[in-house]
Order: sequence, then C-alpha cells, then structure tokens
Amino acid sequence: MSFTMSQASLPVFEIGLNAISAVLDKAAAHAAAKKIEPAVLLGWRLAPDMYALGKQVQVACDQAKNGAARLAGVEPPKFEDTETTIDQLKARLAKTVAFLKTLDAKAIDASADREITFPLGPAKGQMMGADYLNHFVLPNFYFHLTASYAIVRNIGVEVGKRDFLGAIPIKRI
Repeated sequence: MSFTMSQASLPVFEIGLNAISAVLDKAAAHAAAKKIEPAVLLGWRLAPDMYALGKQVQVACDQAKNGAARLAGVEPPKFEDTETTIDQLKARLAKTVAFLKTLDAKAIDASADREITFPLGPAKGQMMGADYLNHFVLPNFYFHLTASYAIVRNIGVEVGKRDFLGAIPIKRI
C-alpha cells in the first residue's frame, strides 16, 4: 500500500493544530492561576528576533491551510492576523482544521508531480508538490508548532512531549 500526499499532510496538520490548541488551554489555566495577563502570554517570545506566541500559532495555521490548499489546487482562505486572545487563537486553530476537512484528498494525492507556485517573501518560489510538502510546508509547520510549544513551556506551563504530540494514532499492545 502506498503512502499518499494526503496521508502525509492532512492528519499531521489536524493532530498538530489540535495539540497546540490543548497546549493553549493549559497556558490559559496557568495564566489564570499565576494571575498573568493573557496578553502577556501571547506577546512572549524566546528571542528578540523571533515571532511571539500569537504570531507563531497564526503562522502554523497558515502553513497548514495554505500548503494543503495549494496541494489541492484551490485558493487558500485568507485569515486576518487579528487574534488578541487565547480564545481567538483557538478559534483560528479550529477554523483551520475545519477548512482542512473540506479539501479533496484525491486532489492532494495527485499533486506530488505537479509544480506548486507559492509566495516566498517578496518573490515567488516553485517546487514539485512532493518537495513542497516534505521540504517546505511540513518543516515550516513543525517549526512554528515547536516554537509555540517552547514559548508556552518557557513561560512555566507544565507541558511535555505528549502535549506536543497530541492525539497521535497509536495502537497500544
């Protein structure tokens, strides 16, 4: 049985986005317990030149929805970056997962050998679909998920690897 482009992308995005949503729940509870203003959490960053937590979550969503949409051959929806609360970020995560469920898996599967054109800073980049997924979208998606998780952990929220992995499809024996 071959492993398809949709199998390599859609479940990965859904599990990752749902996992970071649950991490944000823990961050909100931590902020409430420690009497930390939630806006402080969203503005926290690991280094001065890195995106803050709120932007990291937004970009993780964008990588998932834009990458999957381009692979499916459809125009990705535009989400304005206006979230200022954890609840708004969680709504964006949920909206992204809902969009991913509308995509045609067969169209994504057919994209491996199709050229994908995508924004790359002020220019445009082009890659074959399989390369675009494996060497651009997934690494960027995981980078921003990991940064989000690391920021939350750095703030003092008690999260671990299981929180990052989320609901992975594991069979216990």
